[in-house]
Amino acid sequence: MVDIHDEARSADRTDTSTFEMQGSCPFGGDTVGGAFGDSPTLETWYPDRLRVELLHTNGLAADPMGPDFDYAAAFATIDLAELKRDITTLLTTSVPWWPADYGNYGPQMIRMAWHSAGTYRIADGRGGAGTAMQRFAPISSWWDNGNTDKSRRLLQPIKHKYGSALSWADLIVLTGNCALELMGFPTYGFGGGRLDAWEADDASYWGPEVWDAANVASYDSMVTRDERWRGQNSDADYDLQNPLAASHQALIYVNPEGPYANGDPLGSARDIRITFSRMAMNDEETVALIAGGHAFGKSHGAVPADKIGPPPEIAPIEAMGLGWHNPQGAGNAENTMTNGIEGSWTPDPTQWDNSYLENLFAYDYQQSESPAGALQWTPTDPDAPRTPDAHVPGLTHPLMMMTSDIALKVDPAYRAVCEKFLTDFDTFTLAFSKAWYKLTHRDMGPKHRYLGPEVTIEDGLLWQDPLPEADHAPIDAADVDALKRRILAIGVGVPDLVVTAFSAASTYRDSDHRGGANGGRLALAPQKDWAVNRRTVPVVEALRAVKDEFDATAGGGKQVSLADLIVLAGCAAVEQAARDAGVETTVPFTPGRVDTTQELTDLEMFEWLRPVTDGFRNFVADEYAGVAATVAPEKLFLDRANLMTLTAPEWTALTGGLRVLGANHDASAHGVWTDRVGVLSTDFFVGLTDTDLEWSPADASGTTFVGRVRETGEARFTGTRHDLVFGSNAQLRSIADVYAAADGQRRFVADFVRAWDKVMMLDRFDVKGHKRYGSMAA
Repeated sequence: MVDIHDEARSADRTDTSTFEMQGSCPFGGDTVGGAFGDSPTLETWYPDRLRVELLHTNGLAADPMGPDFDYAAAFATIDLAELKRDITTLLTTSVPWWPADYGNYGPQMIRMAWHSAGTYRIADGRGGAGTAMQRFAPISSWWDNGNTDKSRRLLQPIKHKYGSALSWADLIVLTGNCALELMGFPTYGFGGGRLDAWEADDASYWGPEVWDAANVASYDSMVTRDERWRGQNSDADYDLQNPLAASHQALIYVNPEGPYANGDPLGSARDIRITFSRMAMNDEETVALIAGGHAFGKSHGAVPADKIGPPPEIAPIEAMGLGWHNPQGAGNAENTMTNGIEGSWTPDPTQWDNSYLENLFAYDYQQSESPAGALQWTPTDPDAPRTPDAHVPGLTHPLMMMTSDIALKVDPAYRAVCEKFLTDFDTFTLAFSKAWYKLTHRDMGPKHRYLGPEVTIEDGLLWQDPLPEADHAPIDAADVDALKRRILAIGVGVPDLVVTAFSAASTYRDSDHRGGANGGRLALAPQKDWAVNRRTVPVVEALRAVKDEFDATAGGGKQVSLADLIVLAGCAAVEQAARDAGVETTVPFTPGRVDTTQELTDLEMFEWLRPVTDGFRNFVADEYAGVAATVAPEKLFLDRANLMTLTAPEWTALTGGLRVLGANHDASAHGVWTDRVGVLSTDFFVGLTDTDLEWSPADASGTTFVGRVRETGEARFTGTRHDLVFGSNAQLRSIADVYAAADGQRRFVADFVRAWDKVMMLDRFDVKGHKRYGSMAA
């Protein structure tokens, strides 16, 4: 931050009268403004502090569109054909401030879209193109995203023309599609519906490295073994820390020069397989994406990395949001510097063909060095085809391959896929088309969230978590009332009904809109077999009997889905629990869920939704024990609340309610600080804030605790870190005080019911539409 007192202080650091003499500054000290101080910050002082404020980022206050903006309605006003014509015209209209390679911006726009989508990771669903996070730090300033700022700036006139009807997130992906189509590639389709974020993502964990954007000048500087990898590249146990997917900080996938720029193709293949699988891609999809993407454009390494200026986030203010200033020549065109590798893979970089694979396998390659000093590969055969210069007419260059390209040739499994694509170009084309579609749509969730006339893809793509259409008449209000009475009469208690409904709904994660109660997957593998869900198995079977009875007797073609019935059972139980606490309430219930099948459930992909910890149900998996020393359970609890879009009050109310309702996964007494289990009381908060209790660890790991009466030493309660965090964290305790107060009961029931309904409706985009905010949203 600029200090307006620097000049005075440098003239005479001991003469404090200098400041008094100026007389014009109303602030004392070394900084201006109470909200803008230099380090140290709160995080500097308390690096292990639980950052509850992360639950309130990207909220309504940051969104200029307001709470009533309906993106689906706005997007429907666009003539998609006209929009695509506008984009295509832009792609072939080169501008002087950033000239197009080969007179065609298509290749660089493909890279922009690919890198926007390529941050997606299956472990927690974060990343991806869905909110256009490529515009914000840290992603905007990763070295691997060099010069994507130019691509987005080129698109600014189109964004301004279509305004709020076209999100940046949709525009980025659609531009990638238009670029492919312009160069002769048949895309598999496009679905709009991505809602822009309005502030930087401060919640996602991108790796343990302490990354200095100003000093990380190239891939070659990333040479130190970091903490994200276990074992050495050749070890059998070589693996990547969850939930990470990229091989190193500031990369999208892998270092193209090989692991830590070592030029090892086999090592590169191992990194590629791990990172692409973490991004939900199999071997065939991986090869299709790499070979398809490298059919176009070129890589840029004309200027040494240490000559390039800082990335956008720390560039000078006069750069107006653009980074990586290049001082060589015009700073672009034949002098462009992006990733340090220089050259093209094919003789015709703006045409879809199979020459990338043909060139890769037709020639032997030797290591060489780019003008920027990066490691790359060129053919040993002097008669190999040459590539045209992107800007200088008549000038040609040798073919270029990266270490990550040679990896496809030396890895046996990848080589087999390449050979299949070499002999069948149509198969390759279809594979790349489908893989690109998956790459750019993977984080959008179910297909009914897609918008626009190009959503013509067949139903049943397994990675979309397909749901069948309802084949029966829906239940009505009278049916709902009758079913509630029937459920409460089957002999299953309130705690079991509550934990079953919550277990079904709480798998949802807003990062990629996967999970949730719709589909009834709690009754299917793998979810029915998860340790955290064992308590729900007999409850689901009891509810299945209720369903069968209703379906057989309802008449009029009516049926109730098991998915609806599980949620309704939880709602009925919460109403009963509130009634027993002396508060009459109606828990909202919206029917319309359907039951999917085992065949439409991707076992491997849903296994990634299995929680290793779940603070709501006081669950910690056995395999998590070794991690607890480095990642506190309450931090993963906060992360789960964040993925469910909960606010701090919603998180607090839900947890306190689930405890007194007896919803621990194993029916344990941890946090159940009440003599009235199954009653929606404020007893959890009363116990939490009881100053007559003294808490101490109950085990050496410090994960469970005993609360004893101070005067007698009598053990009254037990709890976990998932429980005590609501008393130890200042922000959460302030909320708990509200519910523990004498007037807190009715407020607590109302807040719990609202939060409960929000969780039950998290995945109901079929009725919520494309609004970021609303009655259910934070």
